Amino acid sequence: MDLPKIFAAFKSASAGIVFFLGTALILTGCSQPSTLQEIRDEGVLHVITRTAPSIYVESEDGPTGYDYELAKLFAEDLGVKLRVRVADSNTEILSVLEKNYAHFGMLGLSRQPHTANQYRTVATGITAQSILVYNRDVERPESLQDLIGKTVHVVSDSNHEHRLNEARQENAELEWEVHPGLDAAGVLSRVESGEFPYAMVSSNELDLNHVFYPMVKEAFTVGEPGELAWFFPSAQDDSLAKAARQFLESLETNGTLAQISERFYGHLDRLNYVGARTFMHHVENRLPKYESLFRDYARDFNMDWRLLAAIGYQESHWRPNAVSPTGVRGLMMLTRNTASHIGINNRLDAEESIQGGAKYFRIVHEKIPERIPEPDRTWFALASYNVGFGHLEDARRLTEGAGRDPDRWMDVKEFLPLLAEKEWYTKTRFGYARGHEPVIYVQNIRRYYDVLARLNQPGIPATEAEEQIVQMEESRAPEVPSGELQTDGKLRAGLPAELGMIPPTL
Repeated sequence: MDLPKIFAAFKSASAGIVFFLGTALILTGCSQPSTLQEIRDEGVLHVITRTAPSIYVESEDGPTGYDYELAKLFAEDLGVKLRVRVADSNTEILSVLEKNYAHFGMLGLSRQPHTANQYRTVATGITAQSILVYNRDVERPESLQDLIGKTVHVVSDSNHEHRLNEARQENAELEWEVHPGLDAAGVLSRVESGEFPYAMVSSNELDLNHVFYPMVKEAFTVGEPGELAWFFPSAQDDSLAKAARQFLESLETNGTLAQISERFYGHLDRLNYVGARTFMHHVENRLPKYESLFRDYARDFNMDWRLLAAIGYQESHWRPNAVSPTGVRGLMMLTRNTASHIGINNRLDAEESIQGGAKYFRIVHEKIPERIPEPDRTWFALASYNVGFGHLEDARRLTEGAGRDPDRWMDVKEFLPLLAEKEWYTKTRFGYARGHEPVIYVQNIRRYYDVLARLNQPGIPATEAEEQIVQMEESRAPEVPSGELQTDGKLRAGLPAELGMIPPTL
């Protein structure tokens, strides 16, 4: 476009007319950059979210969360920085998106018909549905009809309001109360205390929080499952949403999406009520005696003290004089040979045991191939700590032989139980092993670690931490039909198909 010649042709016209026509020509002849191009030009992807274990949390190790990890990878793929703003609620997030003040929002919601014209959505790989929960001291409702005359409590701007409105067509007297100042954890804590006898929460948030609230029980689901999604302002063009959709589809194709899903949801389970009370009792009464030792020796051997403490709890429930029928003993339950190898003289001395456990874990961790990224490398190290490196390698060879990835814990944990079956262990180098045990072992330690990390999050009041209770799984191995992989492992969060073949203990 030769703008000088065009302006020269109109030099006899008034300055205002020339300016108007020139501007019009520029606007009609030169297209504006797309949203995606604007982001690349600025070098920043602006995202708004809220704090929730299922979306985004600040930890001692920095921000994390399922949606956050995906957004971080997306920003890296675009070659820009990720800038996250944390809102107080979904209401605030939606308000920001409505004004087009962020590129997209992470709300933990699925697409709803009443928002279809307001936002573009991109599914993130997790499906969830509304779950009616109740305090275990009240009568269990069997259906919404049983809640007539009672109040259901929900968070604001959630999928639950839409589903309750649909349900009201058949149950006109159904009542609920919306709590703008609460999140899912806040609602669950009030169900735990009995303040809210009944409430509705998303299944994925229940999965991630349920271990802290053993007085909360599940009654039934409401409505159909929906895919959780990122929300993009309608004021944008579709370039960013399209790029996000293509990126997440690529993560699903190469297995990264399934691996991130396993990291956040793959070790969750419905665990027993007694174990919950027992663990919290030990956190309050036993852990303080040894916490400084866990911190000191974890620092000496470059590991997270909460992970070291979680291993200690799984091994002995933090009992320094623990002794097993097989001869392992002490707080970290070291064998005589292991203790001798790492220079531990008295296995029943708590300090020596914790020092020995940290040193041995570091040795085991360093044997795991460096090419395996975290956190999988740590899960492999934990399995090796429990069952031995040789048996772990046998399971990894079986995994590779079946065409799966031997460097991914989510794949290898399916094959470890086969080491207890003759038709499989006779084909391995190191033979028989109780292969279920390391799978349960890793799962339990991951849950203990989760709880210790949550209880030590910056900004959580001590009184609130004391009320957070964890349920832990009883150490019993599931039965797996001979020659078959267990395939019914159901995760409430609705993980992708790649996670279908997970043993029911996971």
